Amino acid sequence: MAVVDVLNCSGEKVSEIDLNETIYNVPVKKSILHEVVKMQLAGKRAGTASAKARSEINGSGKKLFRQKGTGRARRGNIKSPLLRGGGVTFGPIPKSYAYKVPKKVKKQALKMALSSKLQEHGILVLDEFKLDQIKTKAFVEVKEALKMKNALIITEQKNENLELSSRNVPEIKVMRSEGLNVYDILKYKTLVLLEASVKAIEGRLLT
Repeated sequence: MAVVDVLNCSGEKVSEIDLNETIYNVPVKKSILHEVVKMQLAGKRAGTASAKARSEINGSGKKLFRQKGTGRARRGNIKSPLLRGGGVTFGPIPKSYAYKVPKKVKKQALKMALSSKLQEHGILVLDEFKLDQIKTKAFVEVKEALKMKNALIITEQKNENLELSSRNVPEIKVMRSEGLNVYDILKYKTLVLLEASVKAIEGRLLT
C-alpha cells in the first residue's frame, strides 16, 4: 500500500491514507495512454465541416446555352461545379470521428494515469474542501495555501460552492469522480483528491 498524507485546506497534515496498489502502482505503458487519449480527443472533434453539392445549390436548372454549334464546352446549368458559385465536387460533409477502445483498456489506462501521477508526486489528498459560500476569493486563498497552480480537483459528489467558486480561476478544473478520465489526469500537473473521492475511485476501478 502507498501511504499518502491527508491535508486540510490550510495545508496542514491531519492524517494518512493508504492508496490501493492495484490502482496506484501499475506499470505505465505510454502506448495505451496514447491510444485512450487519442480516442477521447477524436470524440471531441466537431466534425461539422460541410460544403454544398450540386443538388443543394439554389439556382436555375435551365441549360445556359444550346448543346451544339457554339464552339464551347457542353454546359449544363448554373449549379455546375465548374462555375463560380456552383456546387462542390466531393466536398466535406458532417461526420463523427468518435471511436471506442475496449472497456478493459480504458480502465487499465485510467489506473496507469493515476499511477504515473503518484510516481511524479503529483497527487494531493484533502480531508474535505468546504466553502461556506460561493466566493472566488475564498477559493483562491485555499489554492494559495495548498500551493496549487495547475490542478484537477476530484470530488465524490456535487459541491456547488466549490464548482462555482473555481470556475473563473485559470488552470483549475473541478470534476466529480464518475467523470474522471485519462486526458484530464495527464493534462493537469496536480491531481487533488478529496478523501471521500478516493473510495469512490477505488469502487469504480476494482469492480
